[in-house]
This record gives sequence, structure tokens and C-alpha cells, in this order.
Amino acid sequence: MLSVPACLRLAMTAALVSAIAAAPRPAIAQRAWNDSTSRGLVQRATDRRARQLADSGLVDYSAQAHGYLTFLGQLGDGFPLPPKVIKADELALEVYWRAPNYSKQWILGRRDTLLLPTDINYHRDHLGIVQNNFPDIIRLGDGDEVQDVAHPLSARGLATYEYQLSDSLRMEIPGRTIDVYEVKIRPTDDRIAAAVGAVYIAKDDGQVVRMAFSFTRSALKDKQLEDVSIVIENSLIEGRFWLPRRQEIEIRRTGSWMDFPARGIIRGRWEIRGYKVNQGSTIALTPGPEILYAPPQRRAQFRWPEGSIMAGIPDDIEVASDADVRQVQEEARRLVRAQALQRSRATLPSVRAISDLLRVNRAEGLAVGGGIRRRIGAGLDAGLLARWGFADHEPKATLSLGWERADGVAFRVRTFREYREAADEAETSRLRNSIAAQEFGSDYTQPFDTRGVAANLQLGLHGGLRWQVDGGYEWHDGLGVAARPSSGRYAPTLAAFRGKGTRLSVGVERPAGGWWWGSTMRARGELRVGHLGAWNRAGAGSAAEAPGSFVRVFGSAEVLRSVGRAQLQLRLAGGAMDAQGGTAPQLLLFAGGPFSAPGYDFHAFRSRALLAPHVEWQFPVPFVGVPLGRWGRIPAEARLAPYLHAVYSSTGAAGTRRANGSTSGFAPPVVGSRYRAGWYPSVGVGVLSLFDLVRIDLARGLRDGRWTFGLDVSRDFWSIL
Repeated sequence: MLSVPACLRLAMTAALVSAIAAAPRPAIAQRAWNDSTSRGLVQRATDRRARQLADSGLVDYSAQAHGYLTFLGQLGDGFPLPPKVIKADELALEVYWRAPNYSKQWILGRRDTLLLPTDINYHRDHLGIVQNNFPDIIRLGDGDEVQDVAHPLSARGLATYEYQLSDSLRMEIPGRTIDVYEVKIRPTDDRIAAAVGAVYIAKDDGQVVRMAFSFTRSALKDKQLEDVSIVIENSLIEGRFWLPRRQEIEIRRTGSWMDFPARGIIRGRWEIRGYKVNQGSTIALTPGPEILYAPPQRRAQFRWPEGSIMAGIPDDIEVASDADVRQVQEEARRLVRAQALQRSRATLPSVRAISDLLRVNRAEGLAVGGGIRRRIGAGLDAGLLARWGFADHEPKATLSLGWERADGVAFRVRTFREYREAADEAETSRLRNSIAAQEFGSDYTQPFDTRGVAANLQLGLHGGLRWQVDGGYEWHDGLGVAARPSSGRYAPTLAAFRGKGTRLSVGVERPAGGWWWGSTMRARGELRVGHLGAWNRAGAGSAAEAPGSFVRVFGSAEVLRSVGRAQLQLRLAGGAMDAQGGTAPQLLLFAGGPFSAPGYDFHAFRSRALLAPHVEWQFPVPFVGVPLGRWGRIPAEARLAPYLHAVYSSTGAAGTRRANGSTSGFAPPVVGSRYRAGWYPSVGVGVLSLFDLVRIDLARGLRDGRWTFGLDVSRDFWSIL
């Protein structure tokens, strides 16, 4: 089971953390792992913990803890979109402690909200805070997630870990300056159950001020766990006692079905305040579990403040905001992934999306497929993905051999025969397109035939950007309409130029993450260069004048900014291309359809240069709530999304030619015929309902356009459909 809390940050804590980050840092020489100074500092802190505050004068305390548990989900290869909140719980606790190490936590109030259907339950220990910086043996998730890990500051830990004094921080608090040492920790053997991260130790008395760590693969009991990370911050109470002030935990589970990736995340944030020290309380000594609901009469006195739970959730709850959490996750993930890549040989089913199993379009009709992947070991794997069309009677397959490193660097070679999409962005989900193509002859794909050999190098994530280089030698050809729909009639296929040649592309992606003014931004771009010459097959003549060398660039960016419960969405996409001789239609830029140009015909715009800005405002409106039993309830509200869209299309479609030998040609309106160069605006409104999983759109093209209606699943899920 997954679990995590999330919380509001107090001004005192913010000032404390800011002091750590902004205060001048005394220079400290970088030391070797396990040098005498590092070991001496850790030994002192370990001895200090062993006394369990007995010599500090602290007998007991009570405090109030306020926190959030949020369950989030991510889907798709590489998890390109930020995690989406599925369920959020808000909790209020009374915390009691008494020497030497008794603890009790009463849950006074708990309320939740459901944003997507789920029946998740949390482990009991995720409903409260960590007392006394963990005991000597660390357990999380009631032992189902992390079990029997030696604390870095314990007698057993001294024999398990290596230590490195890496930095010195100066914390400014009213009337006092405290020097804090940052000590990195790592296991002597990364194959054992252990922690990875850093501890922050007060120079004067060896007290633990802060801890930030994750765990090795062997420490994670559930094989689907990707990582578990935790940050514990203490604050000086009454100028004498270092007690819990702020805590964060993040638990990620990653699973797959036939290589279909999904990730569940539990995030928790707690703020602890209102300390009362040495008041003689004995509640911590009462029998029973440490964390439990308060007596009924005590809970009856608790009242939540005005406002919904969602209004109180921190704006950055979708992002692991703490820099130490991100750093610790990356260090631990490299250890975990390095071990995973060394796993024994195994053959597994493998597909990238549901449409790899089943799809319908006008070029193939009904097509079924599947794939397998063979792990060879040492990061090597081989894969086969294949598909057969029942209307065109043609096989398509990709055979690949790849190598991957723990830091995300990967290299793969492949040979393929595939029907590739000419457009840069899909107009609909594959699921919606298959249904509409089969039943109504409405096919919003633009395929052309490709085959060849290629190699791909992925460079992992560097500086917030993910780079890849792909190149090879390939053959292009046009496709004909091979299928018949249940009703209606298919439009002709693209008159792709029949050619062959080399291609090299450089792609860059910025995964969704924090940007300016509290917004979230994601972007991607590709530069493609190559040479396309005429390809003559036996019995077929030259298709047309060969385009020769070409260069093509395309990019898109999306910015999301929450304003209360509403959201502003800004999107910009565009590109340009140039080629010698004639222009191969498959190299042009396309727009037209529900996504790239609502209110205009499918791919009505094709030219050498396109630009498409989009502005949308989403806000909640009343809707009909529907109960789903144990899965929760569909909220009694939807999201209304009015928008403005525009497309700028340049001239330059002249020079496109029909491919000789293609079964049919596709000649919808292009710049220079129906549409002249210039701007083509449209207006529309969308309605997102059923947990924002379904979107209905009504749009009108304002310049020689028309009314269009669309129904589809949320674009967040297109990559897996």
C-alpha cells in the first residue's frame, strides 16, 4: 500500500530553512570518505542519540501536527507529464512524548477529497510523524516498504556506512548562530539494505538538526517500489531542545503491464508546532498502538477551518519541491537501477501502448500486434514489436538491441518496417481514432510507409533537459486506402514521396516541472536533417523530382498556471522546413483538427512553416455527482474550458508532388489553393468531466472554417492508448 502526508509551512519553519540556504557558509575542504574527522563527528552524534535526550532536561512534551497525505499517479513511457493528484487527505494530530522514548499520536481530525477513482488505504505509520529521528532500526510502511535498515547514527550504522564531511552551514536564529555540518552517508556495500543521503549535525553539541535520505534496492521490501525518500527537520525549542518541526516523505511505486508503465506516488508533508515542554503529561505512556484516533470526546471538540481541503494543499504538491529530496532520490535511484539492470535473464511481453495490441485505420484496417523483450544482463536487452494489418495484408515490425546505464544513458540499434505518422502531434487519442475510423470513416492519422536501419543515443537528464540523437538510413513510400468503414467513406491517404536516404535528428525535451511565477512548463523540440533521393523499385518509375537535402525543425511548449481552483493554459507549437528541389509531402508541417486547429478540416493546413498559439482558461462548474461504491464518487462538478486558438500558415506548399505508384493520393486543401497564407483563428469551449478523464469540445473556425464537435479522453492519457 502507498501513503504520504502533505502540509502547510509555518513562517517560523520557512525562516529557519531560508537561514540554512541563505546564510554565509564557512569554507570547508572536501574530505575523503571515512576520514578521521568525518568519523569522529558521526561518532559524537551517535553517542548523543544513544543518550536519548536523557541529560538534556527534557522529560515530556506535547505538540500539534498538521499534515497532508496525497496520492498521485503518472502514466506513459518516461512519465512525461507531472503526477496528477488522485486523492488528498488532511490530518490534524496531537503528539505526545515522554522520556526515555515513549510516544503517542492522537488523530483529532481527518478529511479527504477524491479527484480520481481509487480505493487506496494507507499504512498506519504514514498517518503520523517520525519521533526522535527514528529508532536505531528504521522501518516504514509498517515494515512492508522499508524494514530493518540500520540508522546511520547508531552502533550498527557505524559498521554499515561510510561518511563524508561535505559542507558547513551557518544557521541564524534569534539571538543565536549555530554551525551545522552536512555529512553524506552511503553504505559500504550498495547491495545490502541501507540508507543513502545526508545528516546535518550541530557543531556545538552533536544534535541532529536535519536528515535527508533514501534507500538501496535491497532495503525496499516491495519489488514495485522505485524509491522511498524522507526529510526530517528539527527546530530548537525554548533554546534547549531539538524537536521535530517539519517532515516530508515520498514513496514511489512503479509497475508495468507488457512494458506499459504506471507510477503511484504518496507524498506527505507535516508541520509540528505548539510545543508544551515538561508539563507532566503521561498520555505517551498509555497502552496500544503509537498512532490511533483520539477518544471520541476529544475528537468531538475539533473543528476544521473554513474552506475545502484542496484550497489548503500547497501549490507545489505535484512537485518534489525539496532540493535534498530530489538529490537523495537521484543518488539512491542510481544504486537501485544499477542493480535492476543486472537482473538475470528473462523474456517479458512488451508493448508501448494499448494501440500496439489493437488499432484501426484506413491504411491497415484492423491491425493486431504485440511484442517481447529479452533481458540479457549487464544493461543489455533485445526486443521485437510486430503488427499485422488485416486489410493491407502487410507485416510491420521493429527488431532492436539496446544497452542502458543506471544514470539513464542508453544506446539502441534497430531495423524496422513501420507506418510512420507525418504529423508532429496527434489530433486524437489512438483509442478514439480507432473507434471513429471503424464506425464512421473518420481517421485522423497521416501514415506513410518507412523501413530501414537506425541507431538512437539517449543522454539522460542533464540540466533539466533530456537529449537524444537518432539517425539512420531509410526508405519512404506512399500508402493507399485499404480498409472500408462500417459507415461513411475514408479520405485518401497522404501522397508521400517515394524516396530513400539518410536522416539525423537531435531532440531535446524539458519534462514538466516548475517554472516562472509558480507555473509548470514542459517543452520539446527536434532538429532533423537528411537527404531524400528517388527510390525506384522494379516495375515502378521515378516518383517525381527528388527533394534532395532537407532541414526541418519543430518545437512545442505548454505552460500551466493555477489561480485558485482555476487554471490558465498557454500552448505554442510550430516549425519550419526547407528542401532542395521538390518538397516531399511527408516533410511538410501539418495543422487542422481537434488539437492543432479546432474548427478546421483535418490537416487542412500544410506548408513549410506553421505557428499555432493556444490560450485556455479552465474553471470548475456544478455537475452531476455519481457514486462509484468503494472507488469513491465522481465529484459534483466539471471544468469549463473556453479557449482561443490560431494557426499561422506560410506559403510554400507548392512543389509537393504525387508519389508515382501510390494507390491513391491525398489532396485536401493546402496553402495556395483553398487557404492563403496568413492567420486562421478559432474559438471554442471544452468541458472536462468524470474526474477530468473525458473532454468534450465545440469549436468554430473564424476564417473559412466550420463548427466541429469532439469527444475524447484527456490528452494526459494519449501516450498509453
